[in-house]
Amino acid sequence: MEEIKLPKDFVTYPEARKKAFLSLKKLKEEGRRIVGVFCTYTPWELIEAADAVAVVLCGIGEENIPAAEKRLPKNLCPLIKASYGSAATDRCPFFYFSDMVLAETTCDGKKKMYELMGELKHCHIMQLPPGAGGKGALEFWKAEVESVKEDLEDFYGIKITEEKLRAAIRLRNRERKAILDFYEVGRLKPTPISGYELNTVVTSNDYAFDIEEKIKYLEQRTRELTDLYEKEYKGKKSRPRILITGCPTHGVIDKVIRRIEELGADVVGFENCCGPREKKDPIDEEKDPITAIAEKYLRVNCSVMSPNPGRFKAMGEQIDEYQADGVIEVLLQACHTFAIESDAVKRFVTEEKDIPYLAITTDYSMTDQGQIDTRIGAFIELLDS
Repeated sequence: MEEIKLPKDFVTYPEARKKAFLSLKKLKEEGRRIVGVFCTYTPWELIEAADAVAVVLCGIGEENIPAAEKRLPKNLCPLIKASYGSAATDRCPFFYFSDMVLAETTCDGKKKMYELMGELKHCHIMQLPPGAGGKGALEFWKAEVESVKEDLEDFYGIKITEEKLRAAIRLRNRERKAILDFYEVGRLKPTPISGYELNTVVTSNDYAFDIEEKIKYLEQRTRELTDLYEKEYKGKKSRPRILITGCPTHGVIDKVIRRIEELGADVVGFENCCGPREKKDPIDEEKDPITAIAEKYLRVNCSVMSPNPGRFKAMGEQIDEYQADGVIEVLLQACHTFAIESDAVKRFVTEEKDIPYLAITTDYSMTDQGQIDTRIGAFIELLDS
């Protein structure tokens, strides 16, 4: 078994969360506005323009799921149950310190869970259109973006100016580029960074609340890795290269991503919400800010959109650009949109791109680790053959 090499100053996800708890407490004591968020459809620029801090609330562990199942069905997505359970039990400092929650109806499970969460804290729910290209979809979504602005203004008693919105767009576009450049280190062959570090560093940076510092760190780490590739990796033999797709991998990073790399392959990229999906597409800085924000976020290629052709275009580009030898799709139990779309993903990967595909359906428990290891091991053997 190969040990995953990490930089000396590498911050693990749990440690980053603990550090973020203290940082958020300090910000709260200083009187900063704090907004809890969930998804890549969230218009963070509006939160930034409201002089507020955005903090991600998605649950990642199984310890809070039993509490959630007192009100939610057992056969529900673990991310939804973990998110609600941590909020309902007051075990999530991020939810505790949030003044309000900004969320969107990305699936029926989340939509109904937010109704329960609204009993705990003020929740503004953005209603997504069923498809990005449907008649009136942009106009509908633009009105939803405008409603966020109005709610933030009413809730905090402030005015979000066009100047602040434009400044927030420029800042977040710079952040997107820094994150995208960091992810694209995975294109190098052989890769000088593990997928575990890629996923963990970006996820941990969701809990770094100074965006300028976040950009600075990511740019520095990208330079370090590029230099490392030139000095130590360039010209060496590459291990099998795997692209991850499907559901968010925050809660299964150890049981899936780490194990892929310990069992002999490199995770070089993520075609999911933990990857560059939202980062590739900057907001137009010249247009009316509300229109530009609405257009940008409506282009996110999530399986909740029907139809969703943009996902396959983006996946094909990543397979080629990252020189992937195989694709592993991670499906969280009861995530119906990704589960249904997985058949089309399998056909696209195996027939159009002509590389192997593996689907892993799992949850946040460790009970299936042995089965997952067996399937991953066999898949890597296939890539090696």
